[in-house]
Amino acid sequence: MMSDIADRAVPPHRRTRGRSLRLDRHRGLILAAIVFVVLFSTIAVISNGPLTYFDVASLSAGGATLAIAAIGQTVVILAGGFDLSAGAVVSLVNVSLAALGQSPDASVLLSVALGLGIGMASGAVNGFFIAVLRLQPIVVTLSTMFILQGVTLLVMDKPGGMVVADLGTFLTGDMVPGILPMPLALVLGLLVLWSWLKRTPLGTAIYALGSDFDAARAAGVRTTLVEFLVYVIAGGCYGLAGIFISAQTGSGDPLVGNPMLLQIFAAVVVGGTALGGGRGGAVGSAVGAYILTMVVNILLVLNVSAYYSTIAEGMILILAVLGASFSRNSTLARRLRYWLNRLAARRAGLLPAQSRGEGRRVVLPADTILRKGLAVPAFHLRHRETLRFALPAYACFVVVLMATQFVLGGAIGNWGYYNSLLVLSSFLAVLALGQGTVILTGGLDLSLPWTIGLCGILLAGMVKGSDAALVYALPLVLAVGCLIGLLNGLGIVVLGLSPIVMTLAMNGILQGVALIYSGGTPSGFSSPLLRAFMTSHDWPVTPVVLFVALFVIGAVLLLGRTPFGRRVYGIGNGERVAALSGVAVGPTLVRAYVLSGLCSAIVGAMLTGFSGQASLGMGDDYLLPSIAVVVVGGTLITGGRGHYLGMLGGVLLLTALQTLLAGTMLPYATRIIIFGVVVLAAVMTLREHKA
Repeated sequence: MMSDIADRAVPPHRRTRGRSLRLDRHRGLILAAIVFVVLFSTIAVISNGPLTYFDVASLSAGGATLAIAAIGQTVVILAGGFDLSAGAVVSLVNVSLAALGQSPDASVLLSVALGLGIGMASGAVNGFFIAVLRLQPIVVTLSTMFILQGVTLLVMDKPGGMVVADLGTFLTGDMVPGILPMPLALVLGLLVLWSWLKRTPLGTAIYALGSDFDAARAAGVRTTLVEFLVYVIAGGCYGLAGIFISAQTGSGDPLVGNPMLLQIFAAVVVGGTALGGGRGGAVGSAVGAYILTMVVNILLVLNVSAYYSTIAEGMILILAVLGASFSRNSTLARRLRYWLNRLAARRAGLLPAQSRGEGRRVVLPADTILRKGLAVPAFHLRHRETLRFALPAYACFVVVLMATQFVLGGAIGNWGYYNSLLVLSSFLAVLALGQGTVILTGGLDLSLPWTIGLCGILLAGMVKGSDAALVYALPLVLAVGCLIGLLNGLGIVVLGLSPIVMTLAMNGILQGVALIYSGGTPSGFSSPLLRAFMTSHDWPVTPVVLFVALFVIGAVLLLGRTPFGRRVYGIGNGERVAALSGVAVGPTLVRAYVLSGLCSAIVGAMLTGFSGQASLGMGDDYLLPSIAVVVVGGTLITGGRGHYLGMLGGVLLLTALQTLLAGTMLPYATRIIIFGVVVLAAVMTLREHKA
């Protein structure tokens, strides 16, 4: 009765506003539930009959791995973080259980304990670097992703092994025969645990961190401990996902978790969790996982090629983010209002460009010094900050050279070694300009692998060994790279998507396009001219080395001596400040991603010429190195600080290190681990703090 009196005491407009806010807070989950019902009904219709218990059990098992992993990712995102290592943890758990299954002491309990232990230990490593050392989640989890992939390949380098048979019987059977499948019960159990967790002080703190980290810390929240526990919990979920997929497959596959990263983020976003943190929940993510599973099933029932699945997942991720974030104050809405106001101002003749007043030239300090005849500071004083962060890469490069001479011999006085080193460095030298420019603005380009792959496949398919065809094929492929960069830039600037989300989704879309174009088997091969450009030994210097020299000069001038370069640094130091200073932030960001797409296309063409043909996944090995050379070269991962010559030092260092490791006959897996460790060490040395 008292509550009824209290409700009547609240003005009607306030009650309506409160209900509206609650509805808006759960809008993503409500939309996901509606889509789930529609898709479930669609499956029932196209199945030519009512769904049976077997159909429901198969659907619950098919989406359980993704749902469990998505729940873990949700906890991280709610706290304002990102975890790119999820798929790698799943793969490591899978091969570990497959290796354990061959032991006579293997059991279901031991398998579950091992899987959860690996997952939580991986999460603890991430949590230590992120929460305790205050490093950026993106670069830490990207590095640990590659380290874990290397460890996975050391455990099992090809599919095989055997998981304990009882594990599959236990996790893929029925909890209540004919009523409740075990996979569905497992997901529901996790959601019950989440419902309990979110009502505890830890759950409240997780939402507080994602809403406002500084405010949470000022309110007394133990942010370091909470953030550490977030990654441990997430790692446990990834471990459980690895256990379940192992129970499903019954064997190990070191690549089983690789395709899951895009799916995990798509499931989280489709379920209504905001990527900035502070809003959403695990229930929506589980629903989102099953939505993606049903989309794939529907495509299969309709006999649509599986190559379209990554395209569908990428588009769903983009549309889900747009749908969840669209409001009056969203980036897209503000952009629409801006262009409408600008159009009205143009019609009224009020734009600055339409004024007839004379422009005023801004006199910079350097101009004042030269005009007054004052002494210009010495070079090392003017570039002290750049040298401090860039020179360590060159110093380490010299150390690696001496180590190569000591271990392998024939390095320091051998021009052939330097020529080969420069040829191998050419790919990363080009990528460093594109990825480095994007990082300087505060972004990241994760679409690089399949931009390289698609452009290489297109070039080989059009050229087919003809030098004459190269004349039109190469410009067309470079244009495709620019178009990919343009789409990335427009998605980020106009639609307001996060660079991580947009480029990750684009990478999945490009993978599908490459598979559809090539039919799963790329055809064609490089033209003799392009092959000679990359590998010819008819001259003292391979032609591509001369190209790289010119490219380096152009890159230094572009970032250091042009208005575009100055705008890039300005945006990286503060986008809002840059905008208030008159910098065209939007167009500059778009150009940065176009440049990244162009550089990726160039590398795709170079790799095709170097190997003689194109292959699926030819760009996969360049994502981490492209970021590593930028970070090792002294560039701040959050943007605003760095120099291309420092990035070039990182290129030379990592290429020389890779050459040394290849000469010692270390396996590929070990080299991946070393790359990840080098990136983490570089970030720790530079003490790169989170904002």
